[in-house]
Amino acid sequence: MEIVSYDDFKRLDMRVVKVIKADRILQKTKILKLTINIGSGETRTVIAGGAEFYSPEDFLGKKFVALVNLAPKKIAGIESHGMLLAAVSGEKPFWLTVDDEAPVGANVI
Repeated sequence: MEIVSYDDFKRLDMRVVKVIKADRILQKTKILKLTINIGSGETRTVIAGGAEFYSPEDFLGKKFVALVNLAPKKIAGIESHGMLLAAVSGEKPFWLTVDDEAPVGANVI
């Protein structure tokens, strides 16, 4: 395990986000395309794994913890602008969800 400084940790922009759209990706069985609201009316497209365990409906309208200042990366021809955070056991992700009362865009510290 690599140790990081508090200053490095502070550079991560983790927020409460809400999935406003969730779609399967043609010919892809392990990833989904999500549109998330990250707060202040801003939306982002992110690619999430676990499509073999979860349907798009499992994400729609729910709140998660996401890293929103991750460098964009093209996955399956789609540019992903962030990453939902999850715990992993084996190959199945367990998404970090947030109580419905937590406001979208709230910083995670």
